[in-house]
Amino acid sequence: MANIKSAIKRVEIAERNRLRNKSYKSAVKTLTKKYFAVVSSYAANPTPELQQEIQQHMSAAYSKIDKAVKRGALHPNTGARKKARIARALKKQEAQTSGAS
Repeated sequence: MANIKSAIKRVEIAERNRLRNKSYKSAVKTLTKKYFAVVSSYAANPTPELQQEIQQHMSAAYSKIDKAVKRGALHPNTGARKKARIARALKKQEAQTSGAS
């Protein structure tokens, strides 16, 4: 443990920031998992209602990723990679459903 006053303060600030970053990262993971679950259910049974739900989940995930990047919890390239992965999953499912029809 640090003995110097400024070092003690830096430890406290680092812990506070770590917890804040952890909450952003956790929220991004949760929203991403929910999105992928909806996309996979859409693949099994494509309906307009599921299409709307996909758009809502995608929007929520994009928003949270962008906020995490803005706050510095995620590196900009990491945020871009996560958003690309989300978009790629939807495009893949749409290609499979349109090809099967």
